[in-house]
Amino acid sequence: MRLADKTAIITGGGSGFGEGIAKKFIAEGARVVIADIHDEHGRKVADDLGDNAIFIKTDVSSDGDMKALIEGCIDKFGGLDIMVNNAGMGQLPTALEDVTPEIFDRLWAVNVKSVYLSARYAVPHFKAKGSGVFLNVASTGGVSPRPNLTWYNMTKGAMITATRGMAVELAPAGIRVNALNPVAGETPLLETFMGKDTPETRAKFLSTIPIGRFSTPEDMGNAACFLCSDEASMITGVAMEVDGGRCI
Repeated sequence: MRLADKTAIITGGGSGFGEGIAKKFIAEGARVVIADIHDEHGRKVADDLGDNAIFIKTDVSSDGDMKALIEGCIDKFGGLDIMVNNAGMGQLPTALEDVTPEIFDRLWAVNVKSVYLSARYAVPHFKAKGSGVFLNVASTGGVSPRPNLTWYNMTKGAMITATRGMAVELAPAGIRVNALNPVAGETPLLETFMGKDTPETRAKFLSTIPIGRFSTPEDMGNAACFLCSDEASMITGVAMEVDGGRCI
């Protein structure tokens, strides 16, 4: 019960890595707010997790939605201890000059602006109580970019830099900030990155991962639990790769 009596918000918690993190947090004793833009998925995950989980519909790129999310969590559970910025958007493999301004702006808003908005509303609460944890789900793409995903890679690199900057600035206030860098996983975004989910494209993707498999929601849940627990009390500013060796 490494997260007993802790309250966490997990954005994008209605599927994929976010759902895996939510399940692990509940198993370790946390209270969890599932934040997702998709009602059906988010409500189902919260219902499946039981009385210690609730769902709040959230567009993480919206200032008003993020404010309402954090206030709703505090109203329901009496506080907030862990903010997991997991919600993300991918892009189809595309030559960098062919990505439209609309897709670029949405990538930035969902993957980067969301971290800023979470900090805008969670940091004052964390500072008031003298503790708190942020966990930003970035990507190996922010460390070792793949071709034809340039603007997605850029947003994940920005998340990693934000993680480090936040860690240095917020450490004196008792707030830790870390990131996870998964390789592609069995999530709804997998087909987006590959362009087409075929045995051939899977084999090509897997050939770049020394361990020979994708990241799973369980992998991410285990890593997130450690970084958000008191066991990691001396760890801040880290972007931990959960990638089977891809970035070596």
